[in-house]
Amino acid sequence: MLSHIYIRDFVIIDHLELEFSPGMTALTGETGAGKSILIDAIGLALGDRADSGLVRANCDRAEIGITLDLADAPRAKSWLQSHDFEVDDECLIRRIVTKEGRSRAYINGSTATLGMLRELGEQLVNIHGQHAHQALGRRDYQREIIDLQAGQGELLKILSQHYQAWKQTKARLEELALAENQRQERLDFLGFLHQELLSASPRPGEYAELIEQHARLAHVSQLQENVQRAHSLLFDNEIDAHGLLSQALDALGSSVHHDATLKNALELVVNARIEIDEAATELRHYLDHLELNPESLADVETRLAQLQSLARKHRCEPGDLPERLAAIEEELNLLTHADAARAEMEKNLEALDREWRTLAARISQGRAERAKELEKEVNQAMQVLGMKGGRFVVSLLSDPGAPPNPFGYDQIEFQVSANAGQPPQALSKVASGGELSRISLGIQLAAKRDRRLPTLIFDEVDTGIGGGIAEIVGKMLRQLSERHQILCVTHLPQVAAQAHHQLSINKIQEAGSTRTLIRVLDGEERIDEIARMLGGVHLTKQTRAHAAEMLQTAQSSVTPEDGD
Repeated sequence: MLSHIYIRDFVIIDHLELEFSPGMTALTGETGAGKSILIDAIGLALGDRADSGLVRANCDRAEIGITLDLADAPRAKSWLQSHDFEVDDECLIRRIVTKEGRSRAYINGSTATLGMLRELGEQLVNIHGQHAHQALGRRDYQREIIDLQAGQGELLKILSQHYQAWKQTKARLEELALAENQRQERLDFLGFLHQELLSASPRPGEYAELIEQHARLAHVSQLQENVQRAHSLLFDNEIDAHGLLSQALDALGSSVHHDATLKNALELVVNARIEIDEAATELRHYLDHLELNPESLADVETRLAQLQSLARKHRCEPGDLPERLAAIEEELNLLTHADAARAEMEKNLEALDREWRTLAARISQGRAERAKELEKEVNQAMQVLGMKGGRFVVSLLSDPGAPPNPFGYDQIEFQVSANAGQPPQALSKVASGGELSRISLGIQLAAKRDRRLPTLIFDEVDTGIGGGIAEIVGKMLRQLSERHQILCVTHLPQVAAQAHHQLSINKIQEAGSTRTLIRVLDGEERIDEIARMLGGVHLTKQTRAHAAEMLQTAQSSVTPEDGD
């Protein structure tokens, strides 16, 4: 739900902040006052294209921020999470347009693209009007409406799972088919590589061991010299660590009898001499077994060269040769038994295809049944919405032989004929914005289970109608507001009177500039606005009385249940 909007220096709005409430809100004002500017600002925040002409004269940039309540919008929350945006019960969208025409966008404080704004906006707000982006005009959204009304969510989930399994199996089969075409050639090549690696028999960890051995064998003389020197300094010299520690022990041993606090120091020196003696013993053992061995060094260097050469040929690290051998053996096994594997996969693919078509047929039947019901309900709505003789058709084309996909084998398109005698056209191609808005209103009212879009905005939904039809439109919008937040730009008092809330939009000229002022109307102000819509600028007592009666009747009437 749209809960707040902030606008600065946009067209003729210098500064505006508005809080929005649930239910139906009417936006009214004199012709030319800029009632649609607010809708345009919301559209810009939701990804509409921008240009420098949207920036208020003599200003550097325009800024729009909208806050959306996501408490009942799980799809939008999931979208935010999948795109690494901060997720909360509120979502803040900001859009900045500079006087040079450059644009920046943010979602919850993080930079976003216009495509991201549109994707998120299409899950939260639908603007019904001649110039707006409309989810209802998209075939995929139309299909979703039919499926939602038919209660097919779980079936579609299973269908999609079957499709994914079918797709993966088919891709594996195609890989096997490619392998089959080149199998013998590949088998010969892999056999050669396998024999070469098998002959070398690289062991896991062998290369690291060889590097360590080579380092030792190549530096035997230096190791002997350094270890012998260390041994002498510790134990085998005229003055060595062992002898010095022994002298220290003698001195402390005679002193500890006179001062017991030296006992700890004495123990530490004893332990130090023990460790020194152990180190000297280990170094002597090392020297006894260390010898020059040119043959061993040559063997290690030969093996290292062999492994490095194989690694270059196989384009891997020498230490990865064992894994490369295992991979070749796995591919050889697959190619050797390709016929049996392919036959099993083909059997699985046929079974998945049959299961997919069985599910798709059930889904298609449910769609056909709900499509007829939706046609009937929308056609009834059109007759009372000023489009007598108009027709709404759900075109459902089924192709049971179509390849599997996540949505079934039906092509769905909403088509309308706004006037008698005209052939139905795609909903997205209907020329009149007002007619499109009213048709959309009828569809939304008929789609009783569709709560996915929290906010619906109708821009001039009442164009070209009046009298009793206008009152019907108002009541329908109020009824729809039981399931969605409704914003409606209207010039008809019959529609405005049905709204739970009303905003007045006026154009003000002062100090040589023009700006738009938007006010929330309550009490007498709202009666005055309805009276102005009824009778013009000069209000009479009779006009105000009529306006008051119209408001009282609309606000006290019981809205019909929407069937949920």
